[in-house]
Amino acid sequence: MSGLKDQLHDDLTTSMKARDALRTSTLRMVLTAITNAEVAGKEVRELSDEDIITVLGSEAKKRREAAQAFAEGNRPELADKERAEAEILAEYLPAQLSAEEIAAIVSAAVESAGAAGEGMKAMGKVMGIVSPQVKGKADGGAVAAEVKRQINGS
Repeated sequence: MSGLKDQLHDDLTTSMKARDALRTSTLRMVLTAITNAEVAGKEVRELSDEDIITVLGSEAKKRREAAQAFAEGNRPELADKERAEAEILAEYLPAQLSAEEIAAIVSAAVESAGAAGEGMKAMGKVMGIVSPQVKGKADGGAVAAEVKRQINGS
């Protein structure tokens, strides 16, 4: 079993003993998502820590989007619960990159790909360079927006 999955199981046990209902339910939910990812496809496989971080990132994104939807739907109590779950998941994710750090990574990728001023046709080339560097550390939408901004010369 991967180190991160072990840590999630240990933290689940601790939260159950402490009777922390929110943390317990959040950790159970993410461990279920990990198990579902392990059994998806034609054969069962054990996820690496990197794969688990991808699952955690996806679950955290779902929580952020749900919180926003609940806030827009005038359901602040549900929005707060979703935000709290996202914060718990964020504890297990790598530190997120700032907008300035994303801009610097994208700028270096645009320069190395020679994509400055090429417009949208260079998007895939630049994203291919940037994506492995920011995986798990930045929201894909924010990265894509920065790439678009830089390759369109804005």
